[in-house]
Amino acid sequence: MQSQIVAGQTGDTPRKGVRLHYLDWLRVLAILFVLVYHSSRFFNMEDWHVKNPTWYPWVEVWNGFAGTWMMPLIFVISGASLFYAVGKGGAGKFLKDRALRLLVPLVVCDLTHASLQVYLERLTHGQFSGSYFQFLPHYFQGVYDGSNPASGNFAVTGMHLWYLFWLFLFSIILYPLLRWLKGGGRGVLSRLGDLLALPGAVYALALPTLLLLAFADPSGPVMAEREAGWSLVIYLWLLLSGFVVVSHERLQASVRRLRWLTLALAVVSIGASGFLKLRFGEPAFGTLPFALGAALRGLSSWCWILAIVGFGMQHLDFSTPFVKYANEGVLPFYILHQTVLLCVGYFVVQWAIPDLLKWVIILLASFAIIVAFYEFLVRRFNVMRFLFGMKPLPKAPAAQPQEAAPAARPNV
Repeated sequence: MQSQIVAGQTGDTPRKGVRLHYLDWLRVLAILFVLVYHSSRFFNMEDWHVKNPTWYPWVEVWNGFAGTWMMPLIFVISGASLFYAVGKGGAGKFLKDRALRLLVPLVVCDLTHASLQVYLERLTHGQFSGSYFQFLPHYFQGVYDGSNPASGNFAVTGMHLWYLFWLFLFSIILYPLLRWLKGGGRGVLSRLGDLLALPGAVYALALPTLLLLAFADPSGPVMAEREAGWSLVIYLWLLLSGFVVVSHERLQASVRRLRWLTLALAVVSIGASGFLKLRFGEPAFGTLPFALGAALRGLSSWCWILAIVGFGMQHLDFSTPFVKYANEGVLPFYILHQTVLLCVGYFVVQWAIPDLLKWVIILLASFAIIVAFYEFLVRRFNVMRFLFGMKPLPKAPAAQPQEAAPAARPNV
């Protein structure tokens, strides 16, 4: 997630030495939004690891809206980051960088705090009774599957860190293509950018998502594997789309110019999708209502992404000390956020206070704990930085030897 967003080509490709600050802002704001989203999942209608005694349908509506674009946006931002990561060295360097940034924190989470999340789920769902330390030996039995508690407990993809797992695999799968597009296939990438920069053509990037959602069997081999409500093949396409969008200056200018129209399309399409759901419920695959509703969901997702990116380009293309600090801490914040939320929420949902106050306490207390953990236990120590996928602290410049003072001349 952490990357150096600095342009490096000429012509229609991003200008050399120009950092795209709006991507830093969007990355930080997206991860903060993930915290807000997950803090609300104690109170929605869908089951989760830890739940409040009372659930609310309107929170479920909010979660559905957020899920339309939240993780898709993060994959688009990651694709933009890949544009600058590819080509900074050979395949070996790229693989090493991806492994250090993504796999190391995933394995650390698997072997440490992911077990807390599984323990709290088993405890609150009546699937285990006893202390955390009594549960630990059971954590390494079987593989965790949220839909089947009998499958086991070990969180291979780190619970919420499934994003790091799939981002690593997608990056490796796409690397030969992306490297070619930045090298020998640079002309192809440029011509594609020229086409998509034509008025309204950027919406064509939504077509694969629309077609897959509308016409591919949700239980079939292509669409069955899902994370956060979206098929993995769609995440793969979104990653590639982010790479393409950021590769071409006129295409980015088109996204910025169309931002208001895109926002209107996002609102209309999500409204139409909601109307169809109220009218037809959950229609069967292969019916017209299913295809239309699924296509509208795909269109809405892409329009929300483009609108957010367009407004970011317009209003967030500047740097501040805050965004520099926050951008470095995005990955550790994401790694820690769900474990901290569940630990705090486990206690707070049992209190006899209004549910709105519970949510505020869970959100603010979790934010404060995560920031404190990052600042005082992660950011300042190279060992912890390594375990959380961060680069080491810059070395202090070596002290320059001072010239010897000339010998004092004797008084005469």
